[in-house]
Amino acid sequence: MSKFKVSCLQLNAGPEIAPNLEVIGDLTRRAVDAGVELIAMPENCAMLEPRRAKLLEKVEPQESHHALAALQALAAETGAWLLVGSLAVKLSADKVANRSFLLDPTGGIVASYDKLHMFDVTLPSGETYRESSTFQPGDRSVVAPTPWGKLGMTVCYDLRFPALYRALAEAGAQMLSVPSAFTRTTGQAHWHILLRARAIETGCFVIAPAQTGDHAEGRKTFGHSLIVDPWGVVLADGGEAVGFITADIDLARVAEVRAMVPSLIHGRPIPKPEIA
Repeated sequence: MSKFKVSCLQLNAGPEIAPNLEVIGDLTRRAVDAGVELIAMPENCAMLEPRRAKLLEKVEPQESHHALAALQALAAETGAWLLVGSLAVKLSADKVANRSFLLDPTGGIVASYDKLHMFDVTLPSGETYRESSTFQPGDRSVVAPTPWGKLGMTVCYDLRFPALYRALAEAGAQMLSVPSAFTRTTGQAHWHILLRARAIETGCFVIAPAQTGDHAEGRKTFGHSLIVDPWGVVLADGGEAVGFITADIDLARVAEVRAMVPSLIHGRPIPKPEIA
């Protein structure tokens, strides 16, 4: 059971849920028809709403989340495993979780993970993001079971924190999911490099579905959904178009690469730096 076919959906999500779910449904069914068993969606897959006030009006708690219910039904309909990159989930009147879900072929929730690291940055382009003003960061890391092996779950800005990925690999992850809505500015500079580095450092497959194109309120995302092997080889790149990419995965490659460069077992406690 170490071999399977995976796809990343590449989306151009808008601020209304229904049209996004329609695109997700179409792409998912096409991927399943092509023999795909695990389908991964990007961050904010059902709604990319940049306006804080509007987002807070639209979000729903997990137990009554219409988009989550629709995606659970899609998993049951298609018989595929779905990695719901992330949904905005209401926690309180002014706080939201950026929550990723792994769904089994019955639509059951196998695992969920709340994005740990908040994207609070001001870029040279003048773009400003303050995720922490709306989103509540998670407080745990997650390794989830699949029929093929273990999946370490992360979201977007987490990608810049390599200690998280090493911890997931040391906890048994053979695959890492990085659903994202990377900005065009940072994506052009860092996306490919960071994803290949996380794969190489951990000896894991990296599955990174992405948002692409121009969105509401001037938001621009980079695209280039990637599937990367444990040696850092890019198996598939989504470019800039809406659609999906596919790759054949053999998790036996993980053990092979880790045997060649066993850095996961060579780690040592890091002494506190001396200030000269």
